[in-house]
Amino acid sequence: MLNRSVIPGTFTMGNIVCGFLAILSAFNGEIVDACWLIVLAGFLDALDGKIARISGGSSQFGVELDSLADFLSFGVAPAVLVHTIILNSLGKLGWVISIVYIMAASYRLARYNLLADTDEKKDFMGLPVPMAALPLVSYIIFSYKIWGGLEYSEILTTMVILFAFLMVSQVKYDAFPDKFDTPQSKRKLGLLVISAIIIILKPRLLLFPFFALYILYGMAVQIYDLLYVGVGKVTGKEDDRRKTDKRIDNE
Repeated sequence: MLNRSVIPGTFTMGNIVCGFLAILSAFNGEIVDACWLIVLAGFLDALDGKIARISGGSSQFGVELDSLADFLSFGVAPAVLVHTIILNSLGKLGWVISIVYIMAASYRLARYNLLADTDEKKDFMGLPVPMAALPLVSYIIFSYKIWGGLEYSEILTTMVILFAFLMVSQVKYDAFPDKFDTPQSKRKLGLLVISAIIIILKPRLLLFPFFALYILYGMAVQIYDLLYVGVGKVTGKEDDRRKTDKRIDNE
């Protein structure tokens, strides 16, 4: 009988292969190919976890293997790619930025493994590592489509630094639900399906705006929450909000 973990494990191995090939492509100067390989790795990564839960083939071994794959494909590969295309011109500073990004990715993955059985399933604490890598490579794809090469490279450098910070931060990002038994989860599914259909029409142009909106939305919600709490402390409404949240949780 076929082991239930074989199928999701196959997707994870595909993720690893894509990450390795992306690094080789970056070294060979095949920048856009490297970017698409990382995008493909992201697609495989999104599938393996879902398939593991649906098939009942999830295990601690699978979680650890998936983290190693993500570290290669979304930590090391994009850092090598961005360093090859732009950060190498900054000298030692470029090395520092690349190393900080890789360290942030490793920290984020380790923290995710510790929180995987708790609230991490409801919301991501910090920017997920794949969602840090995919905007980087999709911007390069977008730039090559529009201008035929990398333009406004300072934007790419800024994103690397910003995403490293967001990965280790406590900014919350929405997780895609496993079940669609609530109105909120159904809305998320509908939004994702509509977005996917639109992106498929012109992926080279629309991938980057989609990922950018996801990141900006999480930052905007965090800023709003901080301002709300700050105003609540001044006006005394914070305790009322906590009581309301507690009552909703109990229901």
